[in-house]
Amino acid sequence: MKFSTIAGSLLFSSAALAVPLAEENLARREANRAARRALAHKQSHTNHRVETAGADIAAETYSSNWAGAVLIGSGYTSVTGTFVVPSVSMPSGGSSSEQYCAAAWVGIDGDTCSTAILQTGVNICIQNGEITNTAWYEWFPAAQEYWSSGISISTGDTITATVTASSESGGTATVTNESSGESVSHTFSGQSSELCETNAEWIMEDLSSGGGLLGFADFGSDFTFTGASAVSSGSTVDTTGATIMDIEQDGTVLTSSSASGSTVTISYE
Repeated sequence: MKFSTIAGSLLFSSAALAVPLAEENLARREANRAARRALAHKQSHTNHRVETAGADIAAETYSSNWAGAVLIGSGYTSVTGTFVVPSVSMPSGGSSSEQYCAAAWVGIDGDTCSTAILQTGVNICIQNGEITNTAWYEWFPAAQEYWSSGISISTGDTITATVTASSESGGTATVTNESSGESVSHTFSGQSSELCETNAEWIMEDLSSGGGLLGFADFGSDFTFTGASAVSSGSTVDTTGATIMDIEQDGTVLTSSSASGSTVTISYE
């Protein structure tokens, strides 16, 4: 009888523990689903130039969403660059409950070509003090897609991003975490929106969501793409002659960019 009482107590105790644990697991799964839904609405866009009178397309120019370097020419079929994932923070005057993001990526087209972009990179976001780093690929105008497995990215990791066009309607996007050895790749084919192959880019972007720009995360000074190169009509080139882009919003310049040889440097101002 005494044994039955103890056993019953243990069973009751186990059942009581199981309920909150089950609820916690359900809440965690729902939070993960909500995070994935939120990510699904983020998107990279074509360059939204902020034109000024007499602006020289070969010199520095301004955009509401792109900072970095853009080569303008013809026959671009591959772009690559390596960077260290920066720690981001909420911009001055921001609200910790809001989400702020910056997207580091390499791509083909999207500046002087408005029909498509083949691109890949990492979204670096902060909300409520928590930083998330997510690898993605995109054939604009479709939305970003995210690798659900095969790669994880932490602040301070060294990442190499590469896009290669096999045709105007197909190609591959690859992200490699040089720090962990993980690598993922996605192949596109038969895309209805075709590349022009007139631009090669190394960009830090203010992402869009719900039809407008997200808050732009402070990614610090001297974010750098190294090993920046492109293939143009079969020849490998560096950033020489690239147009320098900086982000200007509401009359305020938010970034300072430069390029030299195989290096592109972007700073949050």
